[in-house]
Amino acid sequence: MNIAVLGAGAWGSALASSLANRHRVTLWGRDELLMSSMAQTFYNTTYLTGTRLHPDLKFCHRFEQVMAEHSHADDVLIIATPLAALRGVCQKIAKANTQASVLWLCKGVERETLALPHQIVAEVLGVDAPVGALSGPSFAAEVAQNQPCALVLASLHPRLNMDFVQQLHHAHLRIYHSTDVIGVEIGGALKNVLAIAAGICDGLELGMNARAALITRGIAEMMRLGQALGAQTATLSGLTGVGDLILTATGHLSRNRKVGLALAAGASLQDITAGLGHVAEGALCAHAMLALARQHQVDLPITQAVCAVLDGLPPKEAVQQLLMREAASESIRL
Repeated sequence: MNIAVLGAGAWGSALASSLANRHRVTLWGRDELLMSSMAQTFYNTTYLTGTRLHPDLKFCHRFEQVMAEHSHADDVLIIATPLAALRGVCQKIAKANTQASVLWLCKGVERETLALPHQIVAEVLGVDAPVGALSGPSFAAEVAQNQPCALVLASLHPRLNMDFVQQLHHAHLRIYHSTDVIGVEIGGALKNVLAIAAGICDGLELGMNARAALITRGIAEMMRLGQALGAQTATLSGLTGVGDLILTATGHLSRNRKVGLALAAGASLQDITAGLGHVAEGALCAHAMLALARQHQVDLPITQAVCAVLDGLPPKEAVQQLLMREAASESIRL
């Protein structure tokens, strides 16, 4: 299979390197100096330090060249940019008039439109285009080191769900297939916001009991919002929902959890963002997630608390407000 990964951040570089174990893979990035350095050293010193990329991986900074080399129906384009760049990359792909299938890795909700990634892709590339979401619990550093990882490819196109899943599957990556694109995207988007809450909880040293309660009630929020948007419960209970939440809320490599830890320590969001050097999607899409939930009349108290902290409310006060909520039945309330 001929694959182009569009976006040379940590996750794009890691996945491209992993897929190069089995396929012909080109990694595209817009930074000419970075791509030139990677081509010479096979290290992404900006976003994925310490891990050498696969020696067969190719690098390119010319978008038009990548499109020309990946124009057939058997080719795959994997968009690995942050969500904010998804629409722009899709517009470039549309202009290239390629027949390649398109997958995306980004998670979140577009702030201006409250659109999920598949809605953005459909708007730009058309509802019949062969497209899908690739998601699941995955830290880039571990994938780059060829440690085991399981992902889900969600698409309404049978060929993507069957043929491409089998081809992308290899010794280090186990790929499942699904038709529940909405469920995969809701789980991937909301877990980042909930991971910030978990980081705040840990940063305030509220204990493991509190973290377990927070994650469990976070799952309830995920289920409520997912149901309102048409997601399947089984999807949200699987790898791209509960699985991704567990990883992101507890793993020390989680950027969103680091945001929560820093907020609990009193750091400003501006300083946290500058210090990370990477995008933490939870901080970018928390308010959009809350707006989307309100649009569908869904209560997300933890997400609302995270938004309040991002807006400047002291974390301890946000926790106190959550604890003072009216007593209720313990239920996912599907």
